Amino acid sequence: MKAHVETVQQQFDPQAQAYLSSQVHAQGPDLAWVREQVLPTLPPEAAVLDIGCGAGHLAFALAERGARVTALDPSPSMLHTVSREAAARGLSQIDTVEGLAHCLPFADGQFDLVASRYSAHHWEALPAALAEMRRVLKPDGMLLMIDVEGDETALVDTHLQAMELLRDRSHIRNRAPSEWRRLLTLAGFTVASHRQWPTRLAFEAWVTRMRTPPVQVQAIRALQDGAPAEVRTALAIEADGSFQVTTGAMLAKRAVE
Repeated sequence: MKAHVETVQQQFDPQAQAYLSSQVHAQGPDLAWVREQVLPTLPPEAAVLDIGCGAGHLAFALAERGARVTALDPSPSMLHTVSREAAARGLSQIDTVEGLAHCLPFADGQFDLVASRYSAHHWEALPAALAEMRRVLKPDGMLLMIDVEGDETALVDTHLQAMELLRDRSHIRNRAPSEWRRLLTLAGFTVASHRQWPTRLAFEAWVTRMRTPPVQVQAIRALQDGAPAEVRTALAIEADGSFQVTTGAMLAKRAVE
């Protein structure tokens, strides 16, 4: 029986190039918001940690504006892709480190910003990871979490989580905004801002990117077809299976001790 981290590596190691070219990951209003609203608040040549960096799109956006970025991921293939693409873009200030969010190999108070994008829904120990992220932040540092959000309505959320797990066996959970706020508060953070953007997932690209087996693709379509009207409306499910989720970004600071 494989450990969860092995499942994550097996799911993502072969797909690094697909995630580099994925429009959902390479583009998006959240990246524009990071460039325009988050980066200007950081000191010059800020030290930034990108956890679960994937193919590196957040790391590239941060480094392009002068930040010194450490990109961390459990997938060696993802890290190789980041290094290769960073070199191609002339971004020499990106370093890569293999590791896990809940046991960061860094000293206390090392980073001005700790960030993660489209990764936390894979983390097995989110509370421990948030504690680690707080540990490696400078006292005046900021935390940025960007991910697909769960739905506050149980009926909709159950369908969303089921679709996600059928598509990707390394999926654990998309957290709803209220759950994010609770977890961040317990970890010693104060939420400074919360932004949301609708994100359309084109079905064929969504399942192809994760190499979802045909039987599970059929199960997802059956789940969608049998979903009640409330779910179909909330997720904007289309005839071909494409649907809409919410990408959320929470910017938080260390709570005053």
